[in-house]
Amino acid sequence: MPSDATSSGKKDDGSSWEHPLEELRAQQRLIRSPNLKDPGYIRQKANNKLWVRERIAALLDPDSFVEVGSITGKPRLNEKGELESFLPANSVTGWGRIRNRKVFITADDFSVRGGHADGGIGMKAPYGETLAMRARVPLIRLLDGSSGGGSVALYLTLGATYIPHLAGLGRSMDALAVVPLVSALLGPVVGLAAAKTAIGHFSVMVKGLSQLFAAGPPVVKQATFEDLTKEALGGWEIHATNGTVDNVATSELDAFKQIAAFLSYLPSSIFELPPATVSPDPTTRREEELIRIIPRRRARSYDIRKLVKLIVDVDGNPYDPSSSFFEIGETWGRPMVTGFARLGGLPVGVITSDCKVNGGAIDALGSQKTTKFLTLCNHFGLPILNLVDQPGFAIGSLAERMATIRHGASAMAAFYHSTSPIYTVIIRRAFGVAGGAFADPNDGAGTRVAWPSGDWGSLPLEGGIEAAYKRQLDAKESPEEREKFMNELLAKFEDVRSPLKTAHKFGVEEIIDPRDTRPLACEWASHAYQHILPQLSASRQAAHGPDVRPSVGRGYKL
Repeated sequence: MPSDATSSGKKDDGSSWEHPLEELRAQQRLIRSPNLKDPGYIRQKANNKLWVRERIAALLDPDSFVEVGSITGKPRLNEKGELESFLPANSVTGWGRIRNRKVFITADDFSVRGGHADGGIGMKAPYGETLAMRARVPLIRLLDGSSGGGSVALYLTLGATYIPHLAGLGRSMDALAVVPLVSALLGPVVGLAAAKTAIGHFSVMVKGLSQLFAAGPPVVKQATFEDLTKEALGGWEIHATNGTVDNVATSELDAFKQIAAFLSYLPSSIFELPPATVSPDPTTRREEELIRIIPRRRARSYDIRKLVKLIVDVDGNPYDPSSSFFEIGETWGRPMVTGFARLGGLPVGVITSDCKVNGGAIDALGSQKTTKFLTLCNHFGLPILNLVDQPGFAIGSLAERMATIRHGASAMAAFYHSTSPIYTVIIRRAFGVAGGAFADPNDGAGTRVAWPSGDWGSLPLEGGIEAAYKRQLDAKESPEEREKFMNELLAKFEDVRSPLKTAHKFGVEEIIDPRDTRPLACEWASHAYQHILPQLSASRQAAHGPDVRPSVGRGYKL
């Protein structure tokens, strides 16, 4: 662009700042308009992916994006000194709103050098994470590429190699313990971006579109001689089942809906209370179906997700209008079910077991899922609705090889050390150490009730009889005599297993009508928000003061 004229052709008379402003606008227009002939943009569209700015527009409220670093990059001038093109940095950052709530976003532009480090500019993305932390607003990452990760091509540009460093991950870990941090995986997510995915509170990947790995197929082939596609190496069927990623989406827009839903339950920072809403669902609603949802025959299964939805608000969420329940981690740690919901418009965490998966027995991945979810709720001050049907730890050789007890102990510790209020409802089984951890998570200090379907003890009755009377049972001369003796023992024990007998000895505080569960839980949640959570928030404010320092973030357990 000529030094004495604006892009409109008007000369700069030196009397105002209009000329440099026009230079700024011209560069912004180039950056914000897709170059339809650019190979990177063409590749993005050929892979059925949204362009980075299309993603931001789809995620945020209309016209709410305010960019930070809008002309970060490299302008290219022609022979006359006129602006010809602009190579932007491969990270777009800025403020925006989701459902009128302020957030900060960092988004990878895969069309610029596939997201590699030599397409980035300094510490732009980490700077944005620091801004989000200090402003106390949720941080959203749209990951597509290596997000500033390494590329050997950079060695030639620098003229030397370099000792690898955290490349801003320290800022991520600082932000992690102050504000909600969520990631959407929208393409191949490699190296640094893969680590960013794990350093967060919620992540979602898109089926058939996104993959995650520490190193891509070419590097893997060189190192391990495995010749794998991106999907085989790190597709959703791998990482959404091992717990690296929380949820799976069917499209980019579906991923954005899940992010909006997740954030709707959380405060903007640890220094605030979770956001309450006005729910049209009466807190006094008694659900008739709850009286029969647990089968009288103990070996039969039931639909735990249906049970949850009968208790929580039905006023809807941004992802599922039919219920306030938003499940987190459905595809991994499947014996356990975790998610957010509302009771009388108040956000709560929900944790329970799925008796259709391994009988509901908690395994190693289920334990990790439990620990992660409890840590999340505790960190952001969400009360926990704990619906217990826990037959115990998974057993057998596979369970032992997976270190189930070690991971289970971490889940027990997460329960015990939780400062969030916990409302425990024993809906069916509570057996063994695992059953005790769920049925009495605060070692006698929590609020607990049970349904008349409750069934508990150190061991399930059938298996316990086999262990306690093994010698007598094995001494029987025929299978028929053994079965007859077993049935006689079961009949003797059947009377004492009634939960009413436990209540007689105050072994359980109260047995309730299942239809009263919602009114009682709503009353508990209301009390927690009025009298308990404000004190916890005040103590955090007192501990950290008015300014958020990076040191606040240290110590959060992933």
